[in-house]
Amino acid sequence: MSALKTIEGQFIVSGKTIAIVATRFNGFIVESLLAGAVDALTRHGVPHSDLRKIYVPGAFELPYVVKKIATSGKVDAIIALGAVIRGSTPHFDYVAGECAKGVAAVSVQQELPIAFGVLTTDTIEQAVERVVYAEAFVLLYTEIVYRCCIPARYVR
Repeated sequence: MSALKTIEGQFIVSGKTIAIVATRFNGFIVESLLAGAVDALTRHGVPHSDLRKIYVPGAFELPYVVKKIATSGKVDAIIALGAVIRGSTPHFDYVAGECAKGVAAVSVQQELPIAFGVLTTDTIEQAVERVVYAEAFVLLYTEIVYRCCIPARYVR
């Protein structure tokens, strides 16, 4: 019996350009996620010169800007960061749902690794609690992106 050929991305990064798209709305939460993303990426070999930081007003705008970046051909992967906190109206449901669907659609349509790092919480307190674990979340997002970069070229 022959051994299966294993194709797996490495979490050692070189020569890859990464865009981090972050929302300004709920910036007190998102800035922690952004700082964690930059830290995780640089610790795994990505120089600052290979990172692109792009801000959008809020989570609803993420899919549009992510698509523009994805179709530019100038990046190898994207990390989308934001925070949508439930209020007293159904606005949360529309914003969070459309943001998630839109970013996922771009990843599939453009065949580009996109990590979805948008927190969705019921309260500000929950968002703050999640930021305590931001490094673990962001490390996971960045690892997903990088592990996807290499295998993608083998399955096209």
